Amino acid sequence: MTNSRLSRQDAAQALQRRRHARSSLQGFTEYTFPTYRTEPFHALVCETLDQVVAGKIDRLMLFSPPQHGKSELASVRLPAYWLGRRPNDPIILTSYAGSLAERNSRQARQVVEGQEFSRLFPGITTSQESRAVARWEIGGYRGALVAAGVGGPITGHGAMLGVIDDPFQNWEQAASEAYSQRVWDWWRTTFRTRIWERGAVVLIMTRWQETDLAGRLLREPDAGRWTVLRFPALAETQKARDDNNKYLGLAQGEADPLGREPETELCPLRFSKAELMRIKQSVGSMAWASLYQGVPRPVEGGLLQKAWFQKIRECPQAAPVRVRYWDKAGTEDGGAYTAGVRLSIGHDLRVTIENVRRGQWAAHERRRVMLETARADRLLFGNTVVIVVEQEPGSGGKDSAEDDIRMLAGFPAFKDRPTGAKVVRLQPLIAQAGILNVYMVEGPWNEEFVDELAAAPNNAFWDQCDAAGGAYSRAMEILMTQAPEVVEMAQRVHISPY
Repeated sequence: MTNSRLSRQDAAQALQRRRHARSSLQGFTEYTFPTYRTEPFHALVCETLDQVVAGKIDRLMLFSPPQHGKSELASVRLPAYWLGRRPNDPIILTSYAGSLAERNSRQARQVVEGQEFSRLFPGITTSQESRAVARWEIGGYRGALVAAGVGGPITGHGAMLGVIDDPFQNWEQAASEAYSQRVWDWWRTTFRTRIWERGAVVLIMTRWQETDLAGRLLREPDAGRWTVLRFPALAETQKARDDNNKYLGLAQGEADPLGREPETELCPLRFSKAELMRIKQSVGSMAWASLYQGVPRPVEGGLLQKAWFQKIRECPQAAPVRVRYWDKAGTEDGGAYTAGVRLSIGHDLRVTIENVRRGQWAAHERRRVMLETARADRLLFGNTVVIVVEQEPGSGGKDSAEDDIRMLAGFPAFKDRPTGAKVVRLQPLIAQAGILNVYMVEGPWNEEFVDELAAAPNNAFWDQCDAAGGAYSRAMEILMTQAPEVVEMAQRVHISPY
């Protein structure tokens, strides 16, 4: 082959590379960073971010393990590529610390000012009058990049693209209720208000706790708006993936994003399976599940163990007392849950958790569910199930509880105003579980119920704890009033009702 033919072939290949680099983030990354090692994980991340750039996805969450290359793509190459494609659309780039956001900003600015970028997007470069790493602009266009940490100075700046790269620095921050609330308040009152209509948000993070920013967003009413890609370090079986996604509030039935076989590593060129197993042994099961598999679960609080709940197939029919206790969400249609727990106590003082209804319902929907549930309970047990509705603090809580009681006219329904700490109110039921005296009827609600109670006092949510503790306390009050001989008998054989 002659040199001229080789030159023409090289020129054609170079042109093809530039076209690919102008039309895809993967091509752009490989063109501006020739030594970047692209694996199938990175290709899929790039493909998804391409849809963000094209305006087809406006809310994206990416969960992947540490040190797998997600920040290079989403916090360095994406901003540069976005400004090349959309030089009039500004960006806000954030992280847990301003120094990290500014480091990513500096690298993105270097890409925009590089020769490879100028060949791809001629005439687009930084303004000489505005090149600070905290804020730099595209000369002659409206586009700019503002970099800040959580709580940093972004007020006054609007954006068509907002990137949040790991809002928590470490486990200590994520486990701090005060800091977690600070991040949430920053999202609601500062970051979210900076994103323009039709703008996009990309949240990339290693999961830490079930109450981290991603966890809270996935419990919001508009959670379905988010496209979520969860990449575990080692692929799960389909059952494990479905169970984990159900726990996280994600869609079930979806295969591993990369179609991997179970136990296959995410990025073999970066971390082999053997190395991942060494990491798992070093960090422990809880950190592994959160950081590397993307499934944060609450720490078991030590007050109650999951193994204490014994499953049975059917409800006891001859129980002298049954109570359905409703713990209502403090904020309707928001992140909190409403839970209704039906509990019975037998003549032998055996406690059975029979049924749990739980959901994030607005007031009208919650009332519909409560009435529907009361009718279903009556079909099973006649009008013997005592309904107790929690009265929330304040005059609004009193009015709401009274409205519920009026709605439940014809049923034995009462209101209850609980007092004291949540953990203290749960203690009597914990005591019964500790002597293996609490049973649970098999049902699809079992896992979520036991997870929440076993996490006390480290729970993100207390609705099922409060409803179960309230149901047990009221049932014991009724039993002591209506059948004191049962309690006396139990005391004689040393089964404590408390």
